[in-house]
Amino acid sequence: MRRREFIALIGSAAALPLFRVPVARAQEPGHIYRLGILTGAARQAPRVVAFLDELKVLGFVEGQNLKIVVGGFGLREDQFADVVATLAKAAPDVVFCVGDVAIRAAQLSANTVPLVALSGDLVAAGLVRSLARSGGNFTGVSTFGTELDSKRLEIRKSCPMSGVSRFWRTRS
Repeated sequence: MRRREFIALIGSAAALPLFRVPVARAQEPGHIYRLGILTGAARQAPRVVAFLDELKVLGFVEGQNLKIVVGGFGLREDQFADVVATLAKAAPDVVFCVGDVAIRAAQLSANTVPLVALSGDLVAAGLVRSLARSGGNFTGVSTFGTELDSKRLEIRKSCPMSGVSRFWRTRS
């Protein structure tokens, strides 16, 4: 698998709990992917465990074909800049950032390492100009972007399995 596909996969794994869309990718046999993570959550936090479980489902198992670069968990806001510089030196294939402070620190310090971000609203926070064209070495998932609210509602209304769809059919 190429580096770009691995970066897309990390973004997909971050988004899967939100959308539950199955994604499968081929992997290079024998290659160990290096993943840096910047988050304020502890390694044992349920959301981190869920993220790593999704990676396992996709075939990336820590200790087999995935190495998590240490030092990026349970960070305070004032620690992100120092840790991202250390992560960049470890040469990860991608750095996964959770939260606006972690994303901003990674954008400023790791301009050659691909970044995947998870944030409430990347545009409103000034992290990207547009979700369509984030620019540079940066991609991500915006969970509450007002730019996407109408599209999410449209998708949910059209999905036969969603509670929103049932609600709208009974009200129409």
